[in-house]
Amino acid sequence: MDLQLAGKRAIVTGGSRGIGKAIARQLAFEGVDVGIAARDQSRIDETIVELAIETGRQVVGWSCDTGDDDSVRSMVAGLSGVLGGVDILVNAAAMPGGVVAPPALADVTTDALWDEVNTKVMGYLRCAREVAPAMIGAGWGRIINVSGLAARQSGSIIGSVRNVAVAAMTKNLADELGHQGINVTVVHPGATRTERTTDAAAERAAGNTIGRIVGAEEVADVVAFLASPRSAAITGDAIACGGGIRGPIYY
Repeated sequence: MDLQLAGKRAIVTGGSRGIGKAIARQLAFEGVDVGIAARDQSRIDETIVELAIETGRQVVGWSCDTGDDDSVRSMVAGLSGVLGGVDILVNAAAMPGGVVAPPALADVTTDALWDEVNTKVMGYLRCAREVAPAMIGAGWGRIINVSGLAARQSGSIIGSVRNVAVAAMTKNLADELGHQGINVTVVHPGATRTERTTDAAAERAAGNTIGRIVGAEEVADVVAFLASPRSAAITGDAIACGGGIRGPIYY
């Protein structure tokens, strides 16, 4: 299937490693020129050279703290200027779930919760707010928010709060922007193999329906479809891509 993405321009936050990097790579392979936003400039520099060589597309970078209004404003203006516009936004700049053991109720601090909400919820919203005017002007756009399966299961108070909030934000944006030609969706990865995943961690994550950990490139395949014109029928919805959760029925 031709995803009809050739010549599109995308910004991928959190695109210097992990799921974000895999998404940036897959979009570039589909013919998209990609702007990567992340905090670590040295990691950005390594990634843009690597992906440009691999894919043959224009891949550029911008150091950005998505927890800060001015930083996001500067990043979107800068990358849009270099790319000549922005058609696709993928929000993936957040601390991955499951990296550290989640705190129990007694250990949940105000600072920890607000830091996660500012980065993952408000950070995603900041980026969407900045790209929306150009997408509205063009009459077309895609915004994909990378959240996580903590939105559908307990075990992490902070993880569930931030991920449910991203899903709720996604639906609100989809309803507001849909008549302007802009689709907004959220994907919920589960445990995902990235460049930092050990074999032991992958084995522990194999309790899903398919019996193995999902690769970052497989999440990226889902996002690439949602970023494409082919996904016109899907907006406001959450797509799980964690290999299946045994038991619960979602409808």
